[in-house]
Amino acid sequence: MKIITDSFVSLGNRASAGSFELNTDILATNPINLSIVLGLLIFFGKGVLKDLLDKRKQRILGTIRNSEELRRGAFEQLERARARLRKVEIEADEYRIHGYSDIEREKVNLINAACNSFERLENEKKETLFFKQKRAINQVQQQVFQQAFQRALGTLNRCFNSELHFRAISANIRTISAWYPRIRGRNN
Repeated sequence: MKIITDSFVSLGNRASAGSFELNTDILATNPINLSIVLGLLIFFGKGVLKDLLDKRKQRILGTIRNSEELRRGAFEQLERARARLRKVEIEADEYRIHGYSDIEREKVNLINAACNSFERLENEKKETLFFKQKRAINQVQQQVFQQAFQRALGTLNRCFNSELHFRAISANIRTISAWYPRIRGRNN
């Protein structure tokens, strides 16, 4: 650093006697030179600095206005989003409440339908068993009756001769004849 400062000092020493020179040595500069430089900077730089500051101020104000508009827009969007969220939460609660009640109702309906189907199937099974038992009993009764009838017929055929046969028919005719007038009298 000392080398740079010395080179400026040496340039200042070589300058001729009638020329204007700036002393760049900060320690050797007097307050008058500083006041002149500052005065020139203020006088000539005032307009430039004011323009720069005005432009900067306008940019900052524009940025603030844009930020405010963006903030207002974001706030409005936030409020709309909150309103939608509240609406969706209400609808979700309603769906949840109705959904659970619908699910419970469907569950009860399914259980009732299953119970009804089971009872109906049990009743049909019982009826089917009853009819099959009744049919089986009827078939057995018919077979027993046919066998008994055939045995009785066989016994009668073996025991009856034509005279006994004729007497049995005559007795049956008398019994029917005795009843016939009573039956005829009731019908008239």
